[in-house]
Amino acid sequence: MLKCRTAWNKLAPLARSSSTVCRRNVRGTGLTNGRTPICVPATHMSSGAGGGGGGGGWDNTIYAVLVGAACVGGMTLTYKTLKEDQRRYEERIAEIASRPHRQEALTSSEPAELEVVPSSEADPTAPEVEVEAEVAPEVEVEAAVAPEVEAVVAPEVEAELIAAPATEAVSPSESTELPPVDEPVVEAPPEEAAAAPPVDPPVVEEAVLAEPTAPETPPVEISEASPALVSESAESKPSSATFPSHVPYLLIGGGTASFAAARSIRARDPNAKVLIVTEEPDLPYMRPPLSKELWFSDDSSVTETLRFKQWNGKERSIYFQPPSFYIKAEELGSSENGGVAVLTGRKVVHMDVRGNKIKMDDGSEISYDKCLIATGGIPRNLQVIERAGEEVMKRTTLFRKIEDFKALDKVSRNVKSITIIGGGFLGSELACALGRKSSEFGLEVVQMFPEKGNMGKVLPEYLSNWTTERVKREGVKIISEALVKSVSFIDDELEITLKDGRVVKTDHIVSAVGLEPNVDLAKSAGLEVDSDFGGYRVNAELQARSNIWVAGDAACFYDIRLGRRRVEHHDHAVVSGRLAGENMTGTSKPYWHQSMFWSDLGPDVGYEAIGIVDSSLPTVGVFAKATAKDTPKAAAEQSGTGIRSESETEDTATSPVASTSPATVVEHKDDYGKGVIFYLRDKVVVGIVLWNVFNRMPVARKIIKDGEEHADLNEVAKLFNIHED
Repeated sequence: MLKCRTAWNKLAPLARSSSTVCRRNVRGTGLTNGRTPICVPATHMSSGAGGGGGGGGWDNTIYAVLVGAACVGGMTLTYKTLKEDQRRYEERIAEIASRPHRQEALTSSEPAELEVVPSSEADPTAPEVEVEAEVAPEVEVEAAVAPEVEAVVAPEVEAELIAAPATEAVSPSESTELPPVDEPVVEAPPEEAAAAPPVDPPVVEEAVLAEPTAPETPPVEISEASPALVSESAESKPSSATFPSHVPYLLIGGGTASFAAARSIRARDPNAKVLIVTEEPDLPYMRPPLSKELWFSDDSSVTETLRFKQWNGKERSIYFQPPSFYIKAEELGSSENGGVAVLTGRKVVHMDVRGNKIKMDDGSEISYDKCLIATGGIPRNLQVIERAGEEVMKRTTLFRKIEDFKALDKVSRNVKSITIIGGGFLGSELACALGRKSSEFGLEVVQMFPEKGNMGKVLPEYLSNWTTERVKREGVKIISEALVKSVSFIDDELEITLKDGRVVKTDHIVSAVGLEPNVDLAKSAGLEVDSDFGGYRVNAELQARSNIWVAGDAACFYDIRLGRRRVEHHDHAVVSGRLAGENMTGTSKPYWHQSMFWSDLGPDVGYEAIGIVDSSLPTVGVFAKATAKDTPKAAAEQSGTGIRSESETEDTATSPVASTSPATVVEHKDDYGKGVIFYLRDKVVVGIVLWNVFNRMPVARKIIKDGEEHADLNEVAKLFNIHED
């Protein structure tokens, strides 16, 4: 383009001088003709000695000579310029073609970083669709005045533009040949793929996909994994840096949301190639058993096998699928039928949303067509603990992963006292689990929290107090309304000082004070983080950008019924991951299926909840006498699964009929066997807790979806059949 502009600058003075001479001759001729009779013989306009010309013949001769000279000079200069450009272009192509040989020489001589040259540089016949789209706006003006110049110079400009992107620092073994993303996948034989130069996939804009006619994606199912296969999962890292440089579907994060999305993508696109990148060393697994069932296992090797018995007595693995379910990352690009591959122990540190690629902590890059961010969250810690020093931090567990479960299990067998800080779901579940172990190991378990009772931010006060007493019966010492002022390490003990002056001495601390959504990629990706709820801000389709979706704990989504929300529960990870996976294949479905969450305080007491359950909202509770069937264990035996959200369906429930009788507030008793608690906002039910009431979630979803006012919630409670024996 610069040479086009240079040639035009050279030709412009000649063109302007010729135009000036032309205008002068026209004016002179006009004045002369003004003194000439109307009927003038044509011979008077010749350059010969005709009469009546008034010297006009000589002027025309001079004009013709100047114009001819300008044209000849301009054509000569243009010809020389284009010949020189053609020579340079040929030299450039020859230099580019020799790069692979220089790279091989460099590779054999020293282990330096190599410059990966796109194949479109080495092959001048490579597709030019993208380059033409970029070059056309820049040379549009010049093309209007000198199209013949643009036509010749364009190939050189194209070659320079293709060479412009930054090179990747990868080893030759990382490069594999991939077809364009908008064409059918045709795999080359291994020997051809090894000989072919690396190809960078073209950057194309995401097209609007027509919704396939595939059936509705079922909920995530869990397959049993044998102990032998499960034990291999921790060692199933892919070989060093052998993975495709481009994948159609890239999932960042290896949790429940990513696995649900992968299953959903494969259900709608059976030949899809999906790559999961996770920081953890393990294959995708479920987190709820880490604070529940695993602690109640009688198997002494549970920390190694990670297999446990559910409340219904059936044994299962914590992993969603055994290693045999996944294909190796290095085989993903050549797999005819696609598959799901997992890169373990890799952290994504940078995301280029314009270039559709990510960079990992080892410097390697992967490009993608569609990307899901399901990075989950990071356990919060108290600042007083973080400032307390290394000795305190060494004796503090932030509970989240498999390794945290293994570490805490080991600690519980070797110390005399453990203090759990936090009265939410995780803190209360761990307190009950460790409390059951306390008599066996002679362990003192202390739980402290700033609220008046367990689950004080979720349950109404009367039910929170009842839950607190239940936890105490599990052998846990409760310290309520406890605000930690400082933590210190004195005489081989941790000393926790509260703001009211109380002091608690312990050997180990478990900090269970909440989760901070992992939004580390927001800055490099330019994605919006919600200032109120945290997490990546997405729309009702869980979309953050045109080809980027977010699911799970890290998603702050728009609920079309309840407004903007962020949810940190297993079932939400399943629901949002499944929805994001469907939308990545082109369905564009909004979030409307309300996810549920549950918590068990051992095998005898449990509850399920849906919607907005906040103890600051007004509530109405309807309770009945419990029976032997109203326990988490009995519910698991009936449904055949321990992860109760797996038994949930989206079946249509009967719409509740509002009664005309006046509203009644139930007088609570000390024994809350089973019941339903309604959470109200502007007289509309926005949340429901089913206390020891199981397999009734479709009814609760229907009530929240309808969004109607109900004059008598006692009548609505009858829909849950809580009065049945």
